[in-house]
Amino acid sequence: MRTPAEALDRVTDTFKALSNPLRVEIVRLLADGPRAVHELVDALDVPQPRVSEHLAILRGVRLVAAVRDGREVRYHLVDEHVAHIVEDAVVHATEVA
Repeated sequence: MRTPAEALDRVTDTFKALSNPLRVEIVRLLADGPRAVHELVDALDVPQPRVSEHLAILRGVRLVAAVRDGREVRYHLVDEHVAHIVEDAVVHATEVA
């Protein structure tokens, strides 16, 4: 049975979105639970505009969603499968030498 073209396009978009080290780290941080942008900025030690840019990419492919929490916007993973994909890739990369 062939995989539908639409599903293959979503898979490709997911891997494209995860093709940046900063976005991989954002996903790993969000795997531990929702975070505000300033928390991601502090954890990643990169400027806020850069974090926001990468969050927009992850939101664009529906890997991350945002929810307003008072004055803050908190980001979370839409689907825990992404956290597993990323973590498996990290484990694989550290085992291969």
